[in-house]
Amino acid sequence: MAQGTNSDEPVVIGEEVGNVRLITLNRPRHLNVISPETVSLLAEYLENWEKDENVELILIKGAGRAFSAGGDLRVFYQGKNSKDACLEVVYRMYWLCYHIHTYKKTQVALVNGFSMGGGASLMVPMKFSVVTEKTTFATPEAAIGFHTDCGFSYMHSRLPGHLGEFLALTGARLNGPELVASGLASHFVPSEKLPELEKHLVSLNKGENDAVKSLIEEFSSKVQIDENSILNKQSTIDECFCKDSVEEIIQSFEAASLKEGNGWIVPILKGLKRFSPTGLKITLRSVREAREQSLAECLKREFRLTINILRSCISGDVYEGIRALTIDKDNAPKWDPDSLEKVKAEDLDNVFQPYEAHLELQVPEKEECRWDGKYENSAYATSKV
Repeated sequence: MAQGTNSDEPVVIGEEVGNVRLITLNRPRHLNVISPETVSLLAEYLENWEKDENVELILIKGAGRAFSAGGDLRVFYQGKNSKDACLEVVYRMYWLCYHIHTYKKTQVALVNGFSMGGGASLMVPMKFSVVTEKTTFATPEAAIGFHTDCGFSYMHSRLPGHLGEFLALTGARLNGPELVASGLASHFVPSEKLPELEKHLVSLNKGENDAVKSLIEEFSSKVQIDENSILNKQSTIDECFCKDSVEEIIQSFEAASLKEGNGWIVPILKGLKRFSPTGLKITLRSVREAREQSLAECLKREFRLTINILRSCISGDVYEGIRALTIDKDNAPKWDPDSLEKVKAEDLDNVFQPYEAHLELQVPEKEECRWDGKYENSAYATSKV
């Protein structure tokens, strides 16, 4: 796989300046998609820096015109004929997501450009996430037969009303102002000011929350969302996406599209009807279950779902979705099953079943063991499967 701007450059660059540490996601030609090496390097840097008493502030940004467009789908596709070829990177990524959410040092994400799917998991959980007019966010996984992962079942389930189900199922995009307004980002800063903000954060040389917040606010602007923003359609979204099943949601959304002033629904509905039926059903159930679960429980469930999906336990849709989107690029996936009513309830139940305790994602429960549970110490790495 290509890495960075050429094969000699690291996919993640870590820099040390006084009490500040800077991370740059460095695959600009590939929109900084997350490779197995990216995950390993991020985990190594973050663990070392959390344990280093001299480190107070972590900054993370993307090289080029993207923050991160998410996981490297080609890695999944290349592993489709080898059982559990991607289990290690999935385990490491979700384990890392837990530590990003619960990190002990102040983190600031400087997000300019695409921040999609797993890439956004390096943005939303940060203490401070700064977005610009060039930022574009989405969680489009359901469309390709996958599910909302990397902690987003947890994050989406905590959004106002049923906005989380809407974003997870439709893959709808949010811009910078919308991210701040919805609570998925903390500050909006015009892109031309971002380099200067970064310099000032480095010069600040400390991670005290109030000091960092005050500095960011010197550069930030109040957001005003467009009158046509989906955030202004919350009542319609809640009315439709509160339904119990994907079938009922689509039926309700279709009825709402016929009402005056609801033309915005038509293209979204068209997309929904083209998405993987299996991906939609798994995603809705996952976000709904997340409403009653902790972050750790959500990540464990997402781990099981991902492994079961990659094992084609319920369908091979994820590979067909990736093929149509990124390999052949014909945008003509052939889903199996090809309709919502053909997705069997018992198959759905099976992919949500808990694993034996030693096969679950090992999320550390005690603070003193906070960095335990690594893949290399798991049952998968020590051949206890």
